[in-house]
Amino acid sequence: MLMRTDPFRQVERLTQQVFGSEGTRFRPSAVPMDAYRRGDEFFVQFDLPGVSPETIDLKVERNVLTVRAERATESGDERQWQVTERPRGVFSRQVFLGDALDSERIEADYEAGVLTVRIPVAERAQPRKIAVVERRPSVEA
Repeated sequence: MLMRTDPFRQVERLTQQVFGSEGTRFRPSAVPMDAYRRGDEFFVQFDLPGVSPETIDLKVERNVLTVRAERATESGDERQWQVTERPRGVFSRQVFLGDALDSERIEADYEAGVLTVRIPVAERAQPRKIAVVERRPSVEA
């Protein structure tokens, strides 16, 4: 139903190990996610702590769900940073939706730093009962 893709995740990790988080500050960072099915719906939850809901951009195009958000860097005062481990900048993630999901009826909400996307299973993909017709041999006279 859902297909996960993130071809640059290993490159991202290597870049962060070599250059630290500053080495990836101009490229979108991957967003951690969970996905599960409950009844006739799929749920995908994205961790976006500290992100303002106004910066979240959620799009679906050709069965690809794209989440993009931004956490701004605090600036403007004379802070002398001692430690900066919290990621800042642009975050992005794409999820390929299978044909069995109804991408026309996607809903999303954001609470406590978690974006929850609800995707209904398409009617054509839901289980249905098929009637069995008994055939009786024809009697020829």
